[in-house]
Amino acid sequence: MKTRIGFGFDTHRLSMGVPFFIGGIQVQSAKGAIGHSDADVLIHAICDALLGAANLRDIGYHFPDSAAELKGIDSKVLLKKVVEMLAERHFTIGNIDTTVVLQQPKLKDYIPRMQETLAQVMSISTSDISIKAKTSEEMGFIGRGEGISAYAVALIEAE
Repeated sequence: MKTRIGFGFDTHRLSMGVPFFIGGIQVQSAKGAIGHSDADVLIHAICDALLGAANLRDIGYHFPDSAAELKGIDSKVLLKKVVEMLAERHFTIGNIDTTVVLQQPKLKDYIPRMQETLAQVMSISTSDISIKAKTSEEMGFIGRGEGISAYAVALIEAE
């Protein structure tokens, strides 16, 4: 069995009055992320990590922001498609480790629900998806509440 790893990153601007989706769930917040889809940075970073591990390019290649049919799409749909692409190539997910960088709101109480949601979409155990939340200590665009970033590392195995 061959083991491969991939790295993913995503970042989005935040705006007042926009719904905030992260880790496949909606979180109560005055600001939400702006994007072509639902702007779920955590799922986008996971997709990029999985695609990278399988040498399948990146999320923008498969789901371009110029595609009208993807406007406002639930990022869980994109993640499910990425998992199907891996399965078609006989890859299984070993584990995923992620970090979300956001000043506000605090995400710690939402993490178990995110893990459950993402594990269900990817058909993996919640123990195989780690989600950590950090702030930027009020520095930079994240610290000023202007944006959010997420990082992900994925381990996949070839059957």
